[in-house]
Amino acid sequence: MSNLNLHRSRTIASILWTVCLLVLISLPAHGKIDPRGVYQPVEPTADQSRANILIARQLQFGHYVDKKVDEDVASRALDAYLDQLDKQRLYFLESDIEEFERHRGDMERALKSGRLDIPFRIYNRFQQRTIERLEFALSLIEDGIDEFDFDGDEEYKLDRSEADWASDREALDVVWQDHLRNAVLNMRLDDQDDEAIQSTLKRRYESRLNRVFEPRSEDAFQSWMNAFTRLWDPHTQYLSPRSSENFNINMSLSLEGIGAVLQSENEYTKVMRIVPGGPADQQGELGPADRIIGVGQEGDDHMVNVIGWRLDEVVDLIRGPKESKVRLEVIPAGATNEMSTTEIEIVRDEVALEEQAAQSHMLEQERDGHPWNVGVIEIPTFYADLEAARAGDSDYRSTTRDVRKLIDNLKDDGMDGLVIDLRNNGGGALSEANALVSLFVEAGPTVQVRGADGSVQVFEENNTDVAWDGPVIVLVNGLSASASEIFAGAMQDYGRALVMGSQTFGKGTVQAVRPLNHGQLKITQSKFYRISGDSTQSRGVVPDIEVPSRIRRSQIGEAALDDALAWEQIDGLDHQVYFDFSGVLDNIRERHHERFSRVPEYQLLLREIELMEDRENRTHVSLNADKRRAEQDELQQRQLAIVNERRQLQDKEPFDDWKAYEEDAEANRAMARRSRMSEDGPDFVIRESSNVLADLLEKDKGFASIFHDRDGTEAAARD
Repeated sequence: MSNLNLHRSRTIASILWTVCLLVLISLPAHGKIDPRGVYQPVEPTADQSRANILIARQLQFGHYVDKKVDEDVASRALDAYLDQLDKQRLYFLESDIEEFERHRGDMERALKSGRLDIPFRIYNRFQQRTIERLEFALSLIEDGIDEFDFDGDEEYKLDRSEADWASDREALDVVWQDHLRNAVLNMRLDDQDDEAIQSTLKRRYESRLNRVFEPRSEDAFQSWMNAFTRLWDPHTQYLSPRSSENFNINMSLSLEGIGAVLQSENEYTKVMRIVPGGPADQQGELGPADRIIGVGQEGDDHMVNVIGWRLDEVVDLIRGPKESKVRLEVIPAGATNEMSTTEIEIVRDEVALEEQAAQSHMLEQERDGHPWNVGVIEIPTFYADLEAARAGDSDYRSTTRDVRKLIDNLKDDGMDGLVIDLRNNGGGALSEANALVSLFVEAGPTVQVRGADGSVQVFEENNTDVAWDGPVIVLVNGLSASASEIFAGAMQDYGRALVMGSQTFGKGTVQAVRPLNHGQLKITQSKFYRISGDSTQSRGVVPDIEVPSRIRRSQIGEAALDDALAWEQIDGLDHQVYFDFSGVLDNIRERHHERFSRVPEYQLLLREIELMEDRENRTHVSLNADKRRAEQDELQQRQLAIVNERRQLQDKEPFDDWKAYEEDAEANRAMARRSRMSEDGPDFVIRESSNVLADLLEKDKGFASIFHDRDGTEAAARD
């Protein structure tokens, strides 16, 4: 207790000074004073206050959504801020929340006038509570995890976002004891010994504790402003001066990095998508919804724990010299055990245009002894070598130019139908999406862009040199976004293609970056609409023929984001409909479902999706070691059965047990995420898309004669 007596012996003047500055120095549990000293609170600056006022004005008068800063918005901003700081309710006490509630009525005036004392007070309190919790956790670890009891009937609540706030420190101690017991049990079930577990947990919590003792005023301001700006939509955000400098790299680590789009989610750095052709894509193991918790450098065995780090600082660790290596410690998406991580080594490099380029191949489908040649063109992204174009290179690379050449080659080889594969294509150059439509459609509109003032700009292509006027299937999935959605939507609206796959990402908004006196504001100022008048926002493009996907819209997709703008409609544009598929679609779907139900890979996919949903829908896990192991064994056996059946389809030896699978898991994971065209041939979705095209082309169904030559005469049915 000597430390406590020392603390009480401080002078009255020092105590009053501490209270006035809202330092909130209450001793951590067990009366220990951290050798780092005491937390020094952060304070707002005049520049930040001015930026707050400018942001509020920009949101009210420049955002696509007409919304005012009023009492309701200010109240929601406070709730969003608390949620952003402590979503799982592991730090704040009920008394803290009651204190903050007294300021709810002051938030509207504070936002309009740039008063930052309340949000900074909340931020400093959160830092203080974080120190208390981390030191409590470290004290439990120091006392020895062998004292933890795993013989009872208690359960651990996986999601505490709707739980009651802890009534006092003692109640929060119980929550954290269960939090630690769950982590320890996870690691024991992963066959880690107690010494390794203790070392890992201690390293993680000490790393986070060190971060808390390095507060920045800008962190508090950025947290508050982003809780406020995202009430308009999730893509509107304040960028600090440092974030502004690294904006392009933060959004896509394509320059001397790994080629991944990252975002902060709670205390984690989450992978949103992989840049096609980038180092991560080539390496093959990192995937969407993976969470990066550690970063290590080449030649250094030490892995830096980055839980709780700022996104720009994680980016700085991942970036590095070309051809150097970076190691990432990752919690895989859908992991049954969050303490079970994998290490991925990636060689840093620039994204090569050649690796992003469209590629093609030909498939043959036979019906009643009659062969149909189906061309497949895979487009990883919408690209254009603008530097070469500006330099006057007449043969510069672009999506549209490359696809035209591929179509010509496929036509020379006798192509009867075409599949355009846009799965995992996150977008790119809007101009290329528009131009690509013109390869299949004569002059006409491709997309509408509506501004905040209600004005509508129409993008259209006047090219009449159609490259392909035969039947088309466009393949999409939940990672097909932005420009991919514009192309797929236009092809669907024109009746030039059947869209097949799963519902697309749904990002249908356009942002601009506006300078402030301090940092920048990325603000949504317009919205995409299809020529039919439907927006692509939130809903994306709904396929004509649905194929289930492992990609969970609850994890990846616009609609999964808080305060995402809603789907809506405006007036459609006059446009030609080349073919009304409604008369044949029911028949096509019936044949597809009947055929797909017999495909072993499809049945395995359904079982895999069911397993993922069972994991995702869990609300509690047992803290009894025997019950927990039984739960884990059951999930592992289900997954292993799926893996082995898939291996048998590939003429590979099944794994004897889960351990054998785990030892080869990285190779399996990499293989699953690599190009869909492998040595074993096309995946079953591409094969089925070629079957659907064969359905369209079959002469006895009359589908072969529905497309017309450009001079207006009907194309002859193939003999």
